[in-house]
Amino acid sequence: MASSVRVVRFINIAHALDHLVMLIFPTALLGMGDYFGLSYGELIALSLGGFIAFGAGSLPAGWLGDKWSRRNMMALFFFGVGGATILTAFATTPFMLAASLTLIGVFAAIYHPVGTAMLIGHAQNRLGKTIGVNGVWGNVGVAVAALFTGALTQYVDWRAAFVVPGLAALALGAAFLALVPDEPRSARQSVKRASAALPRSVVIHAFSVLVLVTIAGSVIFNATTVGLPKVFDERLPLLASTPFRVGFLAFMVYMIGAVAQLIVGHFIDRYPLRTVFLPLSLLQAPCLFLAAWASEWNMLVLAVGMMFGNFGQVTINDAMVARYTNEEWRGRAYAFRYVMSFVASVCGVPLVAYFHDHGGGFTATFIVLACFGLFVFIGALLFPHRPEELEVIPVRAQAAE
Repeated sequence: MASSVRVVRFINIAHALDHLVMLIFPTALLGMGDYFGLSYGELIALSLGGFIAFGAGSLPAGWLGDKWSRRNMMALFFFGVGGATILTAFATTPFMLAASLTLIGVFAAIYHPVGTAMLIGHAQNRLGKTIGVNGVWGNVGVAVAALFTGALTQYVDWRAAFVVPGLAALALGAAFLALVPDEPRSARQSVKRASAALPRSVVIHAFSVLVLVTIAGSVIFNATTVGLPKVFDERLPLLASTPFRVGFLAFMVYMIGAVAQLIVGHFIDRYPLRTVFLPLSLLQAPCLFLAAWASEWNMLVLAVGMMFGNFGQVTINDAMVARYTNEEWRGRAYAFRYVMSFVASVCGVPLVAYFHDHGGGFTATFIVLACFGLFVFIGALLFPHRPEELEVIPVRAQAAE
């Protein structure tokens, strides 16, 4: 029990770090334009390689976690993102900046397939709560990225925004290696299912819907999280007049959005996934559509609604994989889910860059994203309603304790 608690704590911290390092750049670039002599669209496009690597690296990372060692892969995650983030601070050309951001994505790709599978294996029969709390930690990483990057960019410089979290990652890696022993594969194989598996046809149905909502939701998630600092910079001139204020407002929006993951985690332990997913899916499309023309306080309120739907859906998607897969190949199942997610999310970066520089700001961007929100709602309608799925949860055999 004590070992599982320690593992879950490290995995939660790693989730925060993972999202933090991937979202330093969208806020830091507000102070980088003069240094590199590039427009916002040209700068944000440099992060494309990082997001591609973030998705493409999931499959090999998940495979290595299942076949080699999840603990050692997580150690590689901590040391890899730490070194790559510090390296980014020393970039002096756009090419060096793009290469360093890509390297961050390579190591950050380890977390979701490996860390999430490790988390589920130590959930101790509290699947929804464990996923929900873990999601909040990821949200904290997103929020802290905006807040502290804004503060460091304004009061020190943009390079400090990369160095500080990089050093923290290296320290966490050393602590992880010292405090978390490697888990023999035999211990993982003792994890069993609480009841018989769902019918194959139901599993195929569920994963077909998962593909749809993952693709649509990931485009929305990445476009809104990457673009939010610039949205606030342009749409909230009275409330967000400096990089720090932009970061602070984004921090508040992300933290309010974290509530969705706790709420969703609470309900998915008690109700079938479709019962929870359907009302949540009603939120995204209207908020995104109205945001196309919103400003000041209206924009801030709609941003809260968007993020509430975004982060709540992430918890739903993770629970879909946990409910419908076996432990033996869960790492690869999460890898497949995150490859879909991050490959789709890559579209969010050029979408934001193109429509911002060629479409007169964010109006067209939000209209396109609202269409993706409709696909999320359609997916929720199509997801199977199976009350018996609540009985198909991962539990550790007594011999594994």
